Parts: sequence; C-alpha cells; structure tokens
Amino acid sequence: MIEKVDLEKVNLQEITKNIKDQHVNFAVSNVNNHCLRIAVFSGEYKWHYHSNSDELFTVLEGELFIDFEDKDTIVLKPNDTLLIPAGTVHRTRAKQRTVNLCFEDKNADTIMINK
Repeated sequence: MIEKVDLEKVNLQEITKNIKDQHVNFAVSNVNNHCLRIAVFSGEYKWHYHSNSDELFTVLEGELFIDFEDKDTIVLKPNDTLLIPAGTVHRTRAKQRTVNLCFEDKNADTIMINK
C-alpha cells in the first residue's frame, strides 16, 4: 500500500519577509536524508566546519560573504550557489539582511573553531 503524503507549497519570500531578527535559521523541507534550511541574517557567524556533510548555499536576497581559512573570500549574490565540501573550515557574513538556502545532511554536525 502506498502512503498518502500531504503536499504543501511553501513560498520562501512569504516565510521570510517579516523576519527582523539578526539571525534566524530553520528547516523548510526534508528530502530523504537531507534538509533544506533557510537563513535570514546579518553580521557574522562563527568559524566552523561540518565533518560529516557537504553544505550547498544558494542566496535569495542580499550578499553572503563566505570566508575560508586557506582560500579567498567568496561573495554570493542572488541566484549564486556554492558547494562547501565536508571538513572545510569557513564562516558566513552579511553586511545587511541576507536570505540564503542551505542544503545539507539532516544529521550534519557543526564543529566550532575558536579564532
């Protein structure tokens, strides 16, 4: 027997348009063993890495700066995407309100680094 699944349409602009907090990050959907998260933020996130998951970023609004400990900073603008391999030390920054999607393993760990 096939299980019935409720289909739910989600409009990303609608769910983020009224967020005024400096940092909000939540799951939008689960896809098999992965999770699609959306983040609305400004400022800096801490240096970290994920030992067990790649991380795919897609910017919807604003500019996302991704700093690396051993590479130049990459700037993502709306509709840009970047895959960060597991184990890569990085941090995200935004000078103004930025909205981005992140696709990663549901059980991704986050290991913080003091810098």
